[in-house]
Amino acid sequence: MATKTTPKTAEKAAEKPAEKAAPKAAAAKTAEKAAPAKGKKVAAPKAEGAKPNALQQPLKPSPELAAVVGEAALPRGEVVSKVWEYIKKHELQNPENKREILADDKLKKVFGKDKCTMFEMNKHLAAHLKSA
Repeated sequence: MATKTTPKTAEKAAEKPAEKAAPKAAAAKTAEKAAPAKGKKVAAPKAEGAKPNALQQPLKPSPELAAVVGEAALPRGEVVSKVWEYIKKHELQNPENKREILADDKLKKVFGKDKCTMFEMNKHLAAHLKSA
């Protein structure tokens, strides 16, 4: 937003002498002081036997889900990644609406229906995952 210049403000501006720029050496010193020290933070050692958080905890897939992701217990994030890998490998996304997954025989057992949106997928996967 531009400010209006009135005759009074123009006179006041003309009366004030121009401020001198700070010497370059002084500006460099203040810049050095303002810069934080670049030291690496040392991570605190983790306590042995610490439990992984809920997202990293391995979960055992049901037999229906194991047909898609494998028998091994995996964290939830890896299960979702493997399901997406399977979906893309078998071209199961609806070409007109990429958010929709067209289930094949294996995924119908997991989702319980022919079509599922990517947002519903996690709800259906949760029903097929149990603590290992």
